[in-house]
Amino acid sequence: MRIGKYVIEFDNRPSIVGWSSIVSKKEGDGPLGKGFDMVIEDPMFGQDSWERAECEFHETSIGILLDKTGIKDSDVDIVYAGDLLNQCSSSGFCMRDYNIPYCGVYGACSTSVLSMINAAIAVESGLMQRCISSTSSHFCAAEKQFRYPLEYGGQRPPSAQWTVTGAASAMICGKSEKNCPKIEKAIIGRIVDKGVSDANNMGAAMAPAAAQTIADFLHDTNTKPEDYDIIVTGDLGSVGSELLYELMEKEYGISIRDVHNDTGMMMYYPEEQDVHAGGSGCACCGTVMCSKLLNEINSGVINKALIVATGALLSTISAFQGETIPCIAHGVLITNGKENESD
Repeated sequence: MRIGKYVIEFDNRPSIVGWSSIVSKKEGDGPLGKGFDMVIEDPMFGQDSWERAECEFHETSIGILLDKTGIKDSDVDIVYAGDLLNQCSSSGFCMRDYNIPYCGVYGACSTSVLSMINAAIAVESGLMQRCISSTSSHFCAAEKQFRYPLEYGGQRPPSAQWTVTGAASAMICGKSEKNCPKIEKAIIGRIVDKGVSDANNMGAAMAPAAAQTIADFLHDTNTKPEDYDIIVTGDLGSVGSELLYELMEKEYGISIRDVHNDTGMMMYYPEEQDVHAGGSGCACCGTVMCSKLLNEINSGVINKALIVATGALLSTISAFQGETIPCIAHGVLITNGKENESD
């Protein structure tokens, strides 16, 4: 069912019956380190390239999810997955070892939520019963592709963010299950391009898209920020988060300061870990959602979380040709579903 112009409401409340997260040592040393399913000390993960390492992170995340849920890969209807690498190669390559239909999804750093929305729509329709949404990113692979290989020794400006090395997966089921988080609503964002062309300032590029999607969601649902326990963006970092507040207040007359947090700010100790403006990458929102956020929703610490993932849809070619950066933000409202279990 559609609410207003942009929001989708799921009558059957697709259930998130399991989730997994795997990260590298830098992320494991951060404030959320104990909440991840696995921390890999070696960012190469025993592989001979950064790209193969990311593929290993991604494949392992799906394996952990299947083990945690007790569901065989042959019993999963489809995987919606994506990453930052060209042609979503991390996702596609890792699926070679699983007997599951695969649909590649690209939303840059918004991929975790975009793939979850696709899975929720699929099970809500009744055509699918069990779907996996999954994503990954790797600091070294992303720097090599979008900016400069680490061997160049390029200096990162204060506005730059640190791409999270890791992967996250979630199992979405159409049959409403008790005692697990539910996907209540979703919103697919619109492209916003405010003329930012600096690939080292993703927060400033993506903040307008986050503001637009949050404002659209609140307008269509006739709700206020205080109606939610938390509104989480991923991943604007410190620069983008402050700009988000200013845009929300100036353009929409809405303040989200009291209920907002950003996964790019949650992932690291910014002063101690030298990540400049915070975390970024597909795995930033993905791993925080599939650890701390879903754990707290499941336990009832959080009852209603609006999670809005942002993506900068630049490419290596567009950046070198001087194009500005079109951005997107997609959102899901996840609840603990307790209010519906007595029905």
